[in-house]
Amino acid sequence: MFDDRYALAHKVYPYEKSPDQDLPQAVRHPVVVVGGGPIGVATALDLGQQGIPVVILDDHEGIGMGSRAICFSKRTMEIADRYGCGQPMLDKGVIWNLGKVFHRSEKVFEFNLLPEKGHKYPAFINLQQPYFEHDMIDRLRALQAEGAPIQLRGKNRVDAIEVKDDHVVLDVMTPDGPYKIEADWLVACDGANSPLRTMLGHDFSGKVFEDSFLIADIKMKEGAEFPTERWFWFEPDHGQGASVLLHKQPDDVWRVDFQIGWDVDRKEELKEDNIRRRLDAFLGRDDYEIVWSSIYTFRCKRMERFRHGPVFFAGDAAHQVSPFGARGANSGMQDVDNLGWKLGLVIQGKAPEALLDSYSEERVYGADENILNSTRSTDFITPKSEISKTFRNAILGLAQQTAFARPLVNSGRLSVPCVYDGLSLNGPDALPGGPEQTRVGAPMVDAPLDDGQEEGWLLDRIGGAFQLMTIDADAPETLEIDGIPVTRVTLTAEGHPELAARYLGEAISAVYLMRPDQHVAARWARFDEDALREALKIATAKA
Repeated sequence: MFDDRYALAHKVYPYEKSPDQDLPQAVRHPVVVVGGGPIGVATALDLGQQGIPVVILDDHEGIGMGSRAICFSKRTMEIADRYGCGQPMLDKGVIWNLGKVFHRSEKVFEFNLLPEKGHKYPAFINLQQPYFEHDMIDRLRALQAEGAPIQLRGKNRVDAIEVKDDHVVLDVMTPDGPYKIEADWLVACDGANSPLRTMLGHDFSGKVFEDSFLIADIKMKEGAEFPTERWFWFEPDHGQGASVLLHKQPDDVWRVDFQIGWDVDRKEELKEDNIRRRLDAFLGRDDYEIVWSSIYTFRCKRMERFRHGPVFFAGDAAHQVSPFGARGANSGMQDVDNLGWKLGLVIQGKAPEALLDSYSEERVYGADENILNSTRSTDFITPKSEISKTFRNAILGLAQQTAFARPLVNSGRLSVPCVYDGLSLNGPDALPGGPEQTRVGAPMVDAPLDDGQEEGWLLDRIGGAFQLMTIDADAPETLEIDGIPVTRVTLTAEGHPELAARYLGEAISAVYLMRPDQHVAARWARFDEDALREALKIATAKA
């Protein structure tokens, strides 16, 4: 299934004894991350690029080889790009913007997730999770070679945790025996069944959906006719599931996802003959190789808070959603995007500890949005009564003929980044006629740039620090406010129609204060230093 680079992917960080293990006293580190999956490694990349020492502890020695997550959104790719690993993911991934929805054998409608031009990254790429993780670890190794203070310790299992007022103490087990390690800050990225969450006695609130889904990743032996699109069937004619989802992945592999019901014998369903029976009926052919299969159920739940003193929870350890809409890994990357710059500023003494409370505020808000959309998708895909099913099928019938019904069809509202509307770090939105899509709290929208010498992209010039983006407006080139530098990105709308549409709207000039995670902190029609100072105080919890 995977190319030769990944033959030993399961041991990309084999166990090596750490000097910490031979010392009589526990060594204290600024940040310890528990979990070496994509969210944990992304956390280390974010902090490591800021020069902050990070230790990752993982109970394995590398990457699992099942496909697992495959759909990575435009926003996730933009975050990965800022970490320095977006391009290899794009090069390997299968790019798609188009999707089709079917009811039985009839096409209901099709959609384009990114109909407008002028973006560096597509709406989605499909990429097996091991590739995604390996590219991130390659980037981590490159940062280590450049001197970034990151350690990745395989076969280091956390067995106990003690939370103090200003740090945590971890009991770690290794092949050479136990040792203790301390951390000023701990980030728990240890997955849906988070042992750390259990150790600390935290629980989830939400609901479990009583349905089962069979995944089969298959490799066609020759000439598969399916295009590079997302195809979803409600009540497919072949009768091998209440719904079926089809995606193409790299290496000529297709993901097929069958909805098979709650009351099933999992062991029986996972027998190869039974999987092939479903696939043969669906594909109308049997010349394929099964490279991975699994059955899953899911929950839509979250922790009440994502920060508990010096401990933060991120990714599936903090929240879980259904796979419909590809919100799991993508929302986890947004967690890291949100936490990294805040923790960096606090560790560097440039912001008060109160800033860290906004991580929970903003990402709980994002989790609730994801859970709401995920639950709605699940309720549409898996109606819980005959009346609901009749209503659902009526909508599908109308959608084939009329455009007004198509927004009601929900085969999995696909992941989009969260806009932090009305939350505590937002400054003034004082740009009359400014576009809604780049309002305060929203993530930036990419746009092509051409300075007369070299073409490029807006997001390549924004991120990692507070910046002032001016469009046909005057402002100082650099400022330092309460120890935080703010640099200017100078742009003009002339010759840049996409930039003007996405950031000016009806205005003739604009000044945007951008957070390090590329979310809009404040915006005005013109520069005002006093207003900027106040907005920066709000954005760093100093107000």
